[in-house]
Amino acid sequence: MLARLIQFALTQRLLMLLAVVLLVGGGWNAFQQTPIDAFPDVSTTQVKVIVKAPGMTPEEVAARITSRIEVEMLGIPRQTMLRSVAKYALTDITVDFAEGTDIYWARQQVAERLNAIWADLPEGLEGGIAPMTTPLGEMFMFSIEGGDLTLAERRDLLDWTIRPALRSVPGVAEVNSLGGFVTTFEVVPDNVRMAARGIRFDVLHAAIAANNRNDGAGRLDAGEEVLLVRSEGAIQTLDDIGAIVVGGEPSQPIRVADVADVRLSALTRYGAVTRNGQGEAVEGLVLGLRGANARTLVKAVQAKLDALAPSLPEGVHIDVFYDRGVLVDKAVHTVSKALIEATVLVLVLLVVFLGDLRAALTVALILPLSALATFILMRQFGLSANLMSLGGLAIAIGMLVDAAVVVVENIVTQLGRGAAGGRLPRLHLIYRAAREVAVPVTSGIAIIIIVFLPLLTLQGLEGKLFVPVALTIVFALASSLLLSLTVIPVLASYLLGAGGGHHEPWLPRQLTRIYMPVLGWALRREPLVIGAALALLISAGAVYTQIGKSFMPTMDEGDLIVQLEKLPSINLAESIAIDQRVQRALLAEVPEIAAIIARTGSDELGLDPMGLNQTDSFLVLKPREQWRFATKDALIASIRQVLERFPGVDYAFTQPIEMRVSEMLTGVRGDLAVKIFGTDQDRLNQTAERVVAVLEGISGARDVYTPRNEGAQYLNLVIDPLEAGRLGIDADALAGLLRAQVEGITIGTVYLEGKRRPLVIRGAEEQRNSPARFTGLQLALADGRVVPLSNLVRVERIEGPVALTRERGNQMAVVIANVDGRDLVGFVEEARRLVSTEVDLPTGYWLEWGGQFENQQRAAARLALVVPIALGLIFLVLFSTFRSVSQAVLVLSNIPFALIGGVFGLAITGEYLSVPASVGFIALLGIAVLNGVVMVTYFNQLRALGRPMDEVVVEGARRRLRPVLMTANIAAFGLVPLLFSTGPGSEIQRPLAIVVIGGLVTATALTLILLPILYRRFGARDT
Repeated sequence: MLARLIQFALTQRLLMLLAVVLLVGGGWNAFQQTPIDAFPDVSTTQVKVIVKAPGMTPEEVAARITSRIEVEMLGIPRQTMLRSVAKYALTDITVDFAEGTDIYWARQQVAERLNAIWADLPEGLEGGIAPMTTPLGEMFMFSIEGGDLTLAERRDLLDWTIRPALRSVPGVAEVNSLGGFVTTFEVVPDNVRMAARGIRFDVLHAAIAANNRNDGAGRLDAGEEVLLVRSEGAIQTLDDIGAIVVGGEPSQPIRVADVADVRLSALTRYGAVTRNGQGEAVEGLVLGLRGANARTLVKAVQAKLDALAPSLPEGVHIDVFYDRGVLVDKAVHTVSKALIEATVLVLVLLVVFLGDLRAALTVALILPLSALATFILMRQFGLSANLMSLGGLAIAIGMLVDAAVVVVENIVTQLGRGAAGGRLPRLHLIYRAAREVAVPVTSGIAIIIIVFLPLLTLQGLEGKLFVPVALTIVFALASSLLLSLTVIPVLASYLLGAGGGHHEPWLPRQLTRIYMPVLGWALRREPLVIGAALALLISAGAVYTQIGKSFMPTMDEGDLIVQLEKLPSINLAESIAIDQRVQRALLAEVPEIAAIIARTGSDELGLDPMGLNQTDSFLVLKPREQWRFATKDALIASIRQVLERFPGVDYAFTQPIEMRVSEMLTGVRGDLAVKIFGTDQDRLNQTAERVVAVLEGISGARDVYTPRNEGAQYLNLVIDPLEAGRLGIDADALAGLLRAQVEGITIGTVYLEGKRRPLVIRGAEEQRNSPARFTGLQLALADGRVVPLSNLVRVERIEGPVALTRERGNQMAVVIANVDGRDLVGFVEEARRLVSTEVDLPTGYWLEWGGQFENQQRAAARLALVVPIALGLIFLVLFSTFRSVSQAVLVLSNIPFALIGGVFGLAITGEYLSVPASVGFIALLGIAVLNGVVMVTYFNQLRALGRPMDEVVVEGARRRLRPVLMTANIAAFGLVPLLFSTGPGSEIQRPLAIVVIGGLVTATALTLILLPILYRRFGARDT
């Protein structure tokens, strides 16, 4: 079949050239249309339910809302995880589904179950299913600066001008508004005046709610015209509210203004934004739709903001401090630069080894053609061009030329011989040369493709990261094989000279001059060479046991987030004050920081439900050339020294994408999450503190803490049912009245100039700021009497939980830790041992170890299962190629010796055995087998000619020295740019490059020295 394919290509050369032109056009078009992002979409199929319950404590939210929704969500098909957190006035419930679940189906299932119980939940709730974004959907962040606008005016500008405009941009799921004040029309009841006039709170509430409406009454005929009848009773101004009648006699009505103050105010704030220690700010956060093209989205958002700029108030401008497009460009540039550099290196090596510019150019053409074919396939399979998929192309670039090198090298040889004999036509010589190597070349490329198939079975985060790598490599290799057997012979027929004898280039001649004496020496000392190889293998095994293991190197995103956590009982004003002191200190003492934008508390949508004591500080860093430090770790150490001076403030470091990925995987932020499950919150907190103490004592532990879940101060009002009943006040009415006095109750909306203003009843500020005044509140009864609140309730000041966190319906506490300076797996193994001996868990309590460690364990287990299966498939391919078990085993024996260099490479450079390093070992395995196939195939050809065994191994090794060295060097030098690259994403590619380059050194040496020895001893034993 392969011979017929080659024959067809050479007999239809114009058709093949036309196919090349179509390939170039289609590939370029696919490249232009392929979405570009920094990362592949690593998010799971996830649906969030966010419910806001103003005024409710965490315990009430958990009991009355969260647990009800959780029970309803249990049993949804294909559900893999159910997490929830209940905080003050907010609950956030996350439902994860199995990979491959349609997001629209999942949202429909959640929506149906949520709607079924919504009517049974407490009144006054807001929220529902969160926008269809992903944990990586935070694409663009900006603040509104300049001008003389107040915070309320800035928030108005964001909510009613900028936000609607940005929501119209294709790919935008939502625009989250943070900071500032949301303007309200506020009614502040005066309890003394209300009591004096006998106006109860419920009467005031009902009167205002019933007098805020415009409506249509129908149509009237007026002669030949029709009049549309409209009644206008909607509130437009503060005076309109004050004029509403709430009671009294017809001759002397009592208006709202008589019993309450009416004013413009703001909604109760659950968070704030501060900037550079200079005060508060207003921030906009653009969330991208699931699957949106990040680069296109941020460009469209920036274009929309540019279009809005002329309409902004004088002096006001939008300051962008996070743009995902910058990271995308840097990450893609890192890989693109490596691709270009690798292509140049490969071309130089081709010229040096082939000694013929035309031959080198013929081989080099396989690179752009294979890349274009790969982009077509990527487009068809829905892959984006990102750090991982383009990284796969960079990894494969050295292997893409393997088939073409063998084909062209053999064509050059045959043309040289044909020119000397002058008997056969040129095209026949090319056909015969390509046909001779078609089977071994196809077997070799098939083997390399097979070794990458295990990556397609990876699950979870590692699967989403490395399946695109494997697919890209498979696409590229398959394309290069097909092109090498069809297009390359056609191009060779046009580009290669007629040949006047085959002259070996200078470099291969010198290498042969060095190699042949070494091979002769090795063949004469067979036991010594085999013993040395086995000793190297044993030593590599010993070194391997000392290499640390981790999941993934941390990618430097270029930005930095410092997470601060203060005392749970802190109020918003004091939390903001501490944040600003921290910001001023950092800006004064760490000149590498250009700006700091900090978000305290919860966001508007509730996607990030932090407490008032929690702050995410976004550090905008100056360009690297302006740093005093060589590394980011040194910069973090400098920041750490400043933060240590703030007592009572816990801190941790992370990055925007890293933070959201950790939250997506475990519900918390950090390399390691130790989850403690049980039934009593106090005992969970105590156990968590003990675990923290153990982890802090382990080498490599950084930023170890448990989110403070106790210490929130409660003013507990225990209602006296007898006294309340005697006075005609029920618990429900009293709870509503108290909520109105503190949190406020929204009783309507004022529509004004296209803006919606909440209409709120809320108690006086001085009353909200004094527990003593609050408990002395005077309540008006139905019969006109007045009674103080303290007569109806018993006042207690107690401590309670900050939040109640559950997973799969089980209450839990969590300990979070980052690991620095050592491998993650070794850290966890030590931590597990120490925690099991030093922390006594109460009966019915248990631990789970999650985070990056969980991903590493899952990936290692999966590869341990599927790699042996891949080796079995390779054995079958080898057996079908050689028709010999002994020779198939002989080629496979090259694999363990090839791994020696990779192991020593990791040990020397101090890298850990991570998933990228494992991918490197897989790539190395394929290249080692390919070289073995090339050499053993030629040995067999010489044997078939009846040559003696000693002559076979010597002559065969000499003739295959150039192809083996070309394959190894091109593969190694193709990865050298990844080894020395420094941009975002280079951290992920470097371990892979180290393993392959180091492994190719030993693999090539052992292929050229050990394989001839083993073939002489075992190769002739056919079965």
